[in-house]
Amino acid sequence: MNTSNNQAQGALSSLSSPSLATPLATPLATPMAASLATLTPGFADPVHDTQAVFRTLLDVLSRPGTTGTVSDVLPALDAAGAHRPAADRAAFAALLTLCDFSTPVWLAQPDAPLASALRFHTGAPLVDTPRSAAFAYLHDPAAMPALESFALGEPESPETAVTLLIRVTALTGGAPLTLRGPGIETTQTIAPASLPERFWCERAELAPLFPCGIDCYFVCGDALIGLPRTTQVELN
Repeated sequence: MNTSNNQAQGALSSLSSPSLATPLATPLATPMAASLATLTPGFADPVHDTQAVFRTLLDVLSRPGTTGTVSDVLPALDAAGAHRPAADRAAFAALLTLCDFSTPVWLAQPDAPLASALRFHTGAPLVDTPRSAAFAYLHDPAAMPALESFALGEPESPETAVTLLIRVTALTGGAPLTLRGPGIETTQTIAPASLPERFWCERAELAPLFPCGIDCYFVCGDALIGLPRTTQVELN
């Protein structure tokens, strides 16, 4: 979790300070104020909302196959002038919660509103290659690069592996998958839609590399499912 939203609020306060209302500041303040007016808003209550989303993210990752919901933590994105990111609300909330200045982010699809919001609210640097990312948002699963293109971690530091947030068209209705492993009493079944079969083949090829590997969240609207690297997946 990060405190960048508190810093962002401080920045907004300073922009409205009377000390900036001088003739010299006006040419710079005007475009800056216009830019802030179109910035995608972050959490309304950064401390409590971040904690709530973090608990949801932790819960669905520790109990693979269960569905979590991220709701009532982000302002409406249809406010006048605000730019709407392509990312689903669950993905946006997760990125706001998990990212900070030390976690590079890769966006598979160019998304200027999302990029601006992440820079402003979290301070996270955006990178040009999947290998450099600590977190990656994939808007179109069919176009996602091979999993081996991402950071898989090292045996002595597996925590440096990437976490993927993959947008799917639905969390149900796809090919049924049986999950086994830690956090699952016997088995769990999920059926996220629009994921290519090659994704599961590539993921299975990473299993021998454990503790290295990739953790994933499948996101759709306000909902998400976690899939840690420890989970075994069987295509039915």
